[in-house]
Amino acid sequence: MTAPAVLYSKEGHVAQVVMNRPEVRNALNAEMLVRLADAWQDINDDPQIRAAILTGAGDDAFCAGADLDRLVGMMQGKRPPETDYDKRIIDDFTIIYKGLMRSYDLVKPLIAAVRGYCIAGGSEILQCTDIRVASTTSRFAIAEVRHSLFPMGGSTVRLPRQIPYCRAMEILLAGEQFSAADALQWGFINKVVPDGEVMREARRYADIISENGPLAVQAVKRSVLAALGRPTAEGLQSEHEIGVPVALSADAKEGTRAFKEKRRAVFHGR
Repeated sequence: MTAPAVLYSKEGHVAQVVMNRPEVRNALNAEMLVRLADAWQDINDDPQIRAAILTGAGDDAFCAGADLDRLVGMMQGKRPPETDYDKRIIDDFTIIYKGLMRSYDLVKPLIAAVRGYCIAGGSEILQCTDIRVASTTSRFAIAEVRHSLFPMGGSTVRLPRQIPYCRAMEILLAGEQFSAADALQWGFINKVVPDGEVMREARRYADIISENGPLAVQAVKRSVLAALGRPTAEGLQSEHEIGVPVALSADAKEGTRAFKEKRRAVFHGR
């Protein structure tokens, strides 16, 4: 039996999602996208999970984008659906967008641990993560235009909102690779660490976040996403609607009580 295209595990309050096709630089095929979509759903639905880490198997790549032969070939009608995963996507192509998180919001914080190549669809998924740790040897690109393809994972909308416009247009229109150092300078990633420390640093972030009040953490993320692209007044109204229930929650009372008593708070997500 071949290994699944995504390895999904949970430890304590942290879920780990590993894109697992290292022989093809973790290229996205139907199975991987379906399994990613299912993982995002489970992370949202599991009240015990407070943060998640996304990475790629092996040291060569985080994700090199879509499998042009298997996935794109099927979507272009060059081959028939062959597996249950193929058929599931043919029956509902929006699973592709859910797997890429183009049209599905993960309410729990997601930390990316990037080693090696992060190209095309890999960089599109990266834009849906909240904190991004990369190795010094990582390489990035959104290279669809080089194959006369369109980056359908949301990059033309998200990227100019995440980094300066001219840098976003350079990445989108030229399709050239850029280094981890450039990605850090442009604000595309949070931190660059030696290759062997990427997962350790990603886990450090996940553990810190998991110790915070889960209601507050998830509400902060919802508020940020809800306000993107909206007028300030609308964003502030949304913030108020999301924030007040958190301020009145049992966790908020526990947090202030623990601070006063100089002890670690015990949060229950309510």
